[in-house]
Amino acid sequence: MPKVVDAEERRRRLVEAVWRLTVRTGLEGVTLRKVAAEAGVSMGQVQHYYASREELVADAVARAVAALNARIEASIRAAGGEQDAETILRTCLTAVLGRDEEGMRLLRLSVAVLGQAVSDPAMAKVLAPADGELVAFTAALIAAARADRGVPPLEDGGVAADICWTLATGLGVEVALGQRSAEAAERVLEHHIAAVLR
Repeated sequence: MPKVVDAEERRRRLVEAVWRLTVRTGLEGVTLRKVAAEAGVSMGQVQHYYASREELVADAVARAVAALNARIEASIRAAGGEQDAETILRTCLTAVLGRDEEGMRLLRLSVAVLGQAVSDPAMAKVLAPADGELVAFTAALIAAARADRGVPPLEDGGVAADICWTLATGLGVEVALGQRSAEAAERVLEHHIAAVLR
């Protein structure tokens, strides 16, 4: 009976190898040969799933962004139910601060590919897609949290939500670079959230 190959599992294994190499050596250190060695597979197997280094790296970055987004969504689900809008808002924004090993790894990977994103519009789009849904969701949380506090709505909740995410991701970069602890970043973010809600 022929062996069943799980193509998705093979791709995940190769992507994980790209992540590890990128965090250790930067994106410029990623080659198909090094990925094969890191994943413990042959070059032929890498080339079977990815025709080029660019294709492999693009998939690895897209999956990292998806993993970060999944962490935010998981935080929303975990804080849902009986939680109020203010608690959900805080939970979502702090989800990108690398407070655990996996979060830190994903943050460091994102920072490592920023250099390529500067000169590669396709990579920039993958790394930082325009996410109107997230901003709208956050603006709704801010409005609900302010209403719960008896505070009038903001003139432009969308801008306030955008600023919240800009601050959270900027703090995440500082945490990834070791310039600030996750706890210190959370204190800054908490201060900003309090200012938005009062």
